[in-house]
Amino acid sequence: MLNIFFGEIPEERFPNYVYNTSMYFDNTYLDSWLEDDFSKRMIKSVDKATVLSVNAVDSKALGVIPVTKISGRLKTLLLLQHDHTQIYNVSNCGDNCAKWILKIAKKNDKDIIINLRHIMDFGDKPFEIRIMNNDIVVHNMQEYVLYAGLFL
Repeated sequence: MLNIFFGEIPEERFPNYVYNTSMYFDNTYLDSWLEDDFSKRMIKSVDKATVLSVNAVDSKALGVIPVTKISGRLKTLLLLQHDHTQIYNVSNCGDNCAKWILKIAKKNDKDIIINLRHIMDFGDKPFEIRIMNNDIVVHNMQEYVLYAGLFL
């Protein structure tokens, strides 16, 4: 299940929190993260880019770039998918990342915790998200906005 903590995260409660996901990604990602089909689809969708190798991505906007130059939002999604040891600040992700966050949480065996400092649009389809600030589970955007708004 996707778990969201809204607002400034208390480090004493979440010592494994990563605020700067881009820098963390650049120093921890593994080549294998770029080789699976799910990652490739995500890269194509979010950055309009194609993985050429574990070292290079062909971006529609930037041309051929090293993996460390992909967007911060994509770095965050790849961390969510491949490194479950941390809690990530997902506030640099736009609404186009929301469907991918839900997919990552759904295919994962254990709960995923993220931090948001804005209300992300998770779309019109039903979902299940636990808001950790008050331990409420919401099932649609109306419920989500109602409870998330209390903490932002």
